[in-house]
Amino acid sequence: MNVPYASRPTVYSNNGIVCSTSPLAASAGIKVLADGGNAFDAAVATAAVEAITVPGMCGFGGEVFAIFYDAKTGKTHGLTSTGMAPKQATPEYYTSRGYTEMPGVGPLAASPPGELAAYEYFNTNYGTMPLADLLQPAIKYAEEGHPITPRAARVFEGAKDKLAQFPSSAKVFLKPDGSLYGEGEMFKNVDLANTLKIVAEKGIDAFYNGEIAEKIVAEFQAAGGIMDKESLANHKVEVYEPIETEYRGYTVAENRPPSQGMILLEMLNIIEGFNLSDYGHLSPEAIHLMIEAKKRVFADRNEYLADPHIEDIPLDTLISKDFADSRRDTIDPSKASVEVGPGPVIAEGTDTSYFCVIDKEGNALSFIHSLYNGFGSGFVAEGTGIVFNNRQQGFRLEEGHPNTVQPGKRPMHTLNAYIVLKDNKPFIISGTPGADFQPQGNLQIITSIIDYGLGAQEAVDAPRWYSIPGSHPPTVNDPFEVQVEPRMPELITDNLQGKGHTITWGQEGISHGIVQLICVNPETGVYAGASDPRGDGHASAL
Repeated sequence: MNVPYASRPTVYSNNGIVCSTSPLAASAGIKVLADGGNAFDAAVATAAVEAITVPGMCGFGGEVFAIFYDAKTGKTHGLTSTGMAPKQATPEYYTSRGYTEMPGVGPLAASPPGELAAYEYFNTNYGTMPLADLLQPAIKYAEEGHPITPRAARVFEGAKDKLAQFPSSAKVFLKPDGSLYGEGEMFKNVDLANTLKIVAEKGIDAFYNGEIAEKIVAEFQAAGGIMDKESLANHKVEVYEPIETEYRGYTVAENRPPSQGMILLEMLNIIEGFNLSDYGHLSPEAIHLMIEAKKRVFADRNEYLADPHIEDIPLDTLISKDFADSRRDTIDPSKASVEVGPGPVIAEGTDTSYFCVIDKEGNALSFIHSLYNGFGSGFVAEGTGIVFNNRQQGFRLEEGHPNTVQPGKRPMHTLNAYIVLKDNKPFIISGTPGADFQPQGNLQIITSIIDYGLGAQEAVDAPRWYSIPGSHPPTVNDPFEVQVEPRMPELITDNLQGKGHTITWGQEGISHGIVQLICVNPETGVYAGASDPRGDGHASAL
């Protein structure tokens, strides 16, 4: 198909590809593959370097969700490594301190981090190289410095005021005079390099149950936080069979709750009932149907999604074909919905970084990690160089809601990764940062490839839409609007407005994700890699 979207050539290989938003991280991952490591080794090295080179988007104070394929067994698995709320985290605790909603800045916003625990899981169970070796590139860039990329510079700029609130954070991420590090300037984090050296020498336990843990807890409590030793020591990685749906003969595997991965499956189930191929790619008819599907599944998510270890959620119903049929029946193909509530069920007894990897054996990882907002909570534990997430902002304070904060509970997550399989082998390994945009962007990529036959880079480059609101508590009840990129043709936006959609234009790439994508040709076995020009990264091949 001749579609004038591709900004750069697709990268091809049959030995291995790493697609990352950080060129340095992609290079680190591909070097691991060149040195004989597998995709799991490359993923750890790539993730660690991303945590250094795009520090506002992910890091060792953040968390990980992944979908991965083990070529040896032919099995696909999901992984969740996100922290549980500390023992003092109750609605009463926060309301007694004057909060009407969960804080998004400072030590009270942070959950125990899961990044390093995910590394240990992959390294112990699937890796072929020592963890200490895989951390060396990250240690080097933290200690010796690395140039700030354009998008990383924008994240620094957006978080300046947040970082300036905490002397420990300003010391690490701002210049001595309080100014920002800009594009192309060298940035180093020596404290973080020293922290990683301890992990490389003594293992992950030093972080969760040793000297680093003691330092983290002491700094949090000194700053008025509630992070405790038990929360760190008790952190567990959860590995499971992913949730799945069939879409036009392909199997789509996603993360289980508390990830929002279920809503990508629900959207695909709804859209499958429409013959998108009857409409052109980026046609107003197809976009309208996908927007209307999004409205319904987001209402379902905000009503039902929570930590399944604590709350009983109707997951099987929400991702069933029958439920999708009932939600599809409420869509008017010619008119936008103004108000959408959750579907009835019957109980049955900002900033983030994403990358993908595949090796010559066919092992594949779809890997997303995040601090939530840019630079997360903005709080650095003094002496560690680690900025912590603000994931607890994802909880609610109202009693009786499935996502109400509770000790030992995990908040609803926007993070999700996916793999599309054909005949039980990876066909698409992809994902994107972007909070509530994630499932919408993933839907656009999957339909572009499966329904319209676009190539890897064409699918990544095509103009995107973004329906809001999402799940952010202050805006969750705002009126619907559709944000489109400037390249979206006026004929399309005019038609959407005619159907009743409110259209706004966003700056290219700011709110529309940074997709990384690997496609596998089922007939030849050749890999095609694509990296989003909206970010700073690239696809690196072996």
